Amino acid sequence: MAATAVETLSTHRCFGGYQSFHRHHSASTNTPMRYAVYSPPAAEAGPVGVVFCLAGLTCTEENFTVKAGAQRVAAEHGLMLVMPDTSPRGGDVPGDPDGAYDFGDGAGFYVDATEAPWNANYRMWSYVTDELPEVIAAQYASADLGRMGVLGHSMGGHGALIAALRRPERFRSLSAFAPIAAPSQVAWGRKALCRYLGGDADAWRAYDAVALIEDGARVGDMLVDQGEADPFLDQLRPDLLEAACARAGIALTLRRHEAYDHGYFFIASFIADHLRWHADRLR
Repeated sequence: MAATAVETLSTHRCFGGYQSFHRHHSASTNTPMRYAVYSPPAAEAGPVGVVFCLAGLTCTEENFTVKAGAQRVAAEHGLMLVMPDTSPRGGDVPGDPDGAYDFGDGAGFYVDATEAPWNANYRMWSYVTDELPEVIAAQYASADLGRMGVLGHSMGGHGALIAALRRPERFRSLSAFAPIAAPSQVAWGRKALCRYLGGDADAWRAYDAVALIEDGARVGDMLVDQGEADPFLDQLRPDLLEAACARAGIALTLRRHEAYDHGYFFIASFIADHLRWHADRLR
């Protein structure tokens, strides 16, 4: 896929590297898309590993970038961070007909929709796994696409899990904070998958981490952190991911943290561990 022209919206010096924000027209979503990039100091000397950081419901490219506190650790380990928006946006892009937060704007669920009217724009799977990596490679000569990892939070954790499980040759390291592990078994996921993909639940399995593992998808290992005070545990179901990984022989490091909730204070508390995890596997 040919890379489109990229507009740089702002650039900021940060821990010896650069934090920048960009916009381009996406062939996948047929809309303008925004994303953020942290380029570490090591990128000025040669190729660096790249970690895609996928955000959750209601978020944009700014949430992880501004709140996670990831740049200092990324600079230490020589990792480039890429933070895409979570859905297409714009006046012609359909949102949730009821105005709810868990579908439509900010809730693309990292799928390629097949049902009208969503299929015209909601193609976040293709955008994140194919188009945006090629845009980054064209924009940054230092981005080593042979050393890419993916992490995510909540809906973005779901996106990270399915990206690595379906594309292990592309995403060589995987971690997640409080991911929606089995979307076809919880209300958030069933609502989104039914509208985006139609009523045939078999079609949902390609976008469900637990179902993918049941169907034979594999990764070498993964790190997952979960707060025990998370109010959305009934939507996340880390127990189902744990059981699926145990049956499949996947090395899952699942850490449960007493008193931590679902938000970015939780992410900021453990982001250093996650970036070290990726750095160890992308060297």
